[in-house]
Amino acid sequence: MPSILGPIVLLQVQRAALKLGAKGARRYHTEPIVGVPRLRVTREGVVGLAAEGEILDAHHRDHPLHKNDDGVHGISVGFTAHYAVMRQRFGPHLVLGSAGESLIVETGRRITLADVDPGLVVLDAAGLEKGRLTQVQVAHPCKAFTGFALRRETVPPEDFKQSLQFLDEGLRGFYCTWAGEPAVLEPGDVGATM
Repeated sequence: MPSILGPIVLLQVQRAALKLGAKGARRYHTEPIVGVPRLRVTREGVVGLAAEGEILDAHHRDHPLHKNDDGVHGISVGFTAHYAVMRQRFGPHLVLGSAGESLIVETGRRITLADVDPGLVVLDAAGLEKGRLTQVQVAHPCKAFTGFALRRETVPPEDFKQSLQFLDEGLRGFYCTWAGEPAVLEPGDVGATM
């Protein structure tokens, strides 16, 4: 039986890459992230369903950026408790969803890979299963996101390394793959561990 983590409180897509600039000098920006009222999930990735139409996520296998050619990280999951920890260390600019996850689940505690390694289950408000998120992997933080967390301030290399390590181990979220028939997720659906 699934163990409830909490309700899904935010759904979003990335319209384009979140890192700009040449390799070695990339900067992270959040402008391509857009919140959506519903999210269609398939094995290929996610599509935002908004009043203006469908928005293909940059990690969808059909997106021209080809950020998910292997098909194993088309969906990303984050947790509200992780954002509380990140804001405490780095500041209020790390707003909910700024790491670009597809969905955010409200939780009161930090979620580790050990918690979600068997996979996640998404339930509707009535408790019926909509589908499962499998092949869970840590979304390791990149240098550009770490620079964003540090407000692009110049810090000693050791401080930067410590910040990069701090954001790892799932704090930045998890990548996964949808298992099952296509489904539409909405705020109020529930995330649970298997």
